[in-house]
Amino acid sequence: MTSLPTLAPPLSRLVGLLPKPPASVALTLLARRIAARHPEIISRLGVHANASFALDPTDLPVVMILTLPAGQPRIRLQKDASGADCRIAGKLSALLALVHGAVDGDALFFSRDLVIAGDTAAALALRNAIDNAELDLLEEIQHVAPPLARALAPVAAALERQTGVALRRASGVI
Repeated sequence: MTSLPTLAPPLSRLVGLLPKPPASVALTLLARRIAARHPEIISRLGVHANASFALDPTDLPVVMILTLPAGQPRIRLQKDASGADCRIAGKLSALLALVHGAVDGDALFFSRDLVIAGDTAAALALRNAIDNAELDLLEEIQHVAPPLARALAPVAAALERQTGVALRRASGVI
């Protein structure tokens, strides 16, 4: 395993206290905006666009279930991965590093920092689609809620420096 940072327990507990329905709506809106800006993500999923994906940050007390009914992303927060076709699990820092291209997904898998269960073909299709889109979540938030993105930018930069967690797109893969 690599030395990816773990979310501090107090922050993890705080996330667990967030009301799931409003957080699910906010994440769904962000995912739909990302899909609108990067439609190739959905098209690259091919036959796996009907799968349900459990994105499981193991240092948080919630799991994000991603579905794509009629090609429109929907994210539902729940306590476990039940009902999902596949599960992609790892520390939040590993999942964010994967999204931002800060580390190679294969390296995360082979180091066991990322665990895939269930329909591995669907999980791989999602990983490849996201990798190909070269996402930057802060940039995506900028397009959804510019004032929020402006407020988050200095906080994100400080958090990146202090924790080593990739909160924006990397310039190269390590």
